Amino acid sequence: MTQDTEEDGALAFFKAQHLAFAETLAQWRGDGDMVPALMSQAYSSFEGNVAVQAEGQPAIACHKGCATCCTIRVIATAPEALMLARYVRAADSALKQAGIDLRQRIAEADSATRGRDERQRVVLRRRCPFIAKGVCVIYPARPLACRGHASYDKRACAEAAAGRLEGIPLSMPHMMVRSLVQNAMQSALRDAGYVWAAYELTHALTIALADEGSEPAWLAGADVFAPARVTDISLDEMANTFDRIHAGQK
Repeated sequence: MTQDTEEDGALAFFKAQHLAFAETLAQWRGDGDMVPALMSQAYSSFEGNVAVQAEGQPAIACHKGCATCCTIRVIATAPEALMLARYVRAADSALKQAGIDLRQRIAEADSATRGRDERQRVVLRRRCPFIAKGVCVIYPARPLACRGHASYDKRACAEAAAGRLEGIPLSMPHMMVRSLVQNAMQSALRDAGYVWAAYELTHALTIALADEGSEPAWLAGADVFAPARVTDISLDEMANTFDRIHAGQK
């Protein structure tokens, strides 16, 4: 397969995803369950398509209980943060019965990591607040960034986490599908008039958990997670890219 063919395939996939998300947004507009509907579509689209793209590739080394990479900064969209806030609220009582105060863990992680870039977080080596008793307690609602970060080499992950290795052999199919699905969702959100920026997850989640009105406010067009916005991602550049794709330009 040539590079041009691969690029054409990626563009076609992006456009199809954009249209599918646009249909979902139109169907659920004004409904309080729009966020779950949107994220259910994003999760299923990622899982189904990454399985196809990863055919013939080596098996990934990630497995339940492996949290070596869970020290890096996680960037998520507003629907992802809002979906996760719903999940945390729903699981709060059961987790506390298991001795896990997830809200407190999130607050402490946000306090320790807020404003730190990727490298500073790795050096800090602070474990993700969602890793408790060896497992990810929000796994079904984990963001696309987590789903798309998959390694072929567990040892390389450990070496990188310890600061002894720069590169990790990551699965390109996982990274590509995650990027296309997430960006297509952002493109559809933008066209539908919703705030489509990206945010640092623990900061955004802290905001969402502190105010149950965050979701209806976002649905009404407010940038409820503005303080958590990631500024190293240019929205203008992304918007220009989306416009070129919709215009049929590479």
